[in-house]
Amino acid sequence: MNVFGIDIGGSGIKGAPVDTTSGELLTERVRIKTPQPATPEAIVATAVEVVGQAGWHGPVGCGFPAVVKDGVVQTAANIDKAAIGFDLRGALQRELEASVSVVNDADAAGLAEMRWGAGRDHDGVVLMLTLGTGIGTSLFVGGRLVPNTELGHIEIRGEDAEHRASDTARKRDDLGWKEYAKRLDEYLNRIEDLLWPDLIVIGGGISKKSEKFLPHLTARTKAVPAEMHNDAGIAGAALAGTPEREAVKTAE
Repeated sequence: MNVFGIDIGGSGIKGAPVDTTSGELLTERVRIKTPQPATPEAIVATAVEVVGQAGWHGPVGCGFPAVVKDGVVQTAANIDKAAIGFDLRGALQRELEASVSVVNDADAAGLAEMRWGAGRDHDGVVLMLTLGTGIGTSLFVGGRLVPNTELGHIEIRGEDAEHRASDTARKRDDLGWKEYAKRLDEYLNRIEDLLWPDLIVIGGGISKKSEKFLPHLTARTKAVPAEMHNDAGIAGAALAGTPEREAVKTAE
């Protein structure tokens, strides 16, 4: 079936209808800049505008950069603190008058990669990383999502790992690719000692340049670039928004 997927990010809110059997976006994405300040109410209004511009009427799935429990935002590491405690699903359902599902944005990307991308057919422990403003993580065990993992906040050298090994950190510190790979390696080694994954999928915009840093990694776990790229967040959000939810397996 078709579901409209919304990917809410720090710079843009984008969406498109998705064929949830194939992961294919059925039209060009609609993208509107994330409002500033990015209050919950402003985000909802912009997301509704994205859906409206697409002319969509029907079920919606939304990926949001925070821990989300039962549609309510629980954290605000890289977003406006006013979002904590906000019932995002309820607000979107009222405005859109449609069925809405809200999931963590990294979980959405991971769902897409596990269903249609680099993680398909892997039944072991798979960790998906989205390297961007921070480090988003989604964890799968036997093909089932363990929701809302926040492994980008593991402490390394006295600070959040994402402050050292995100793509933003690479740009901020003007790191060459080998230097960046050393930082990412340090993070991956810590993750490996905790989880012992069977596969690591590297996503986010930086995955398009994976050939520049993946060969320099020494982590024992096989690391591969994501395959869904810019479509992962939208497609995965739509998958999570299927009314029957049979396509989405979670450990909840």
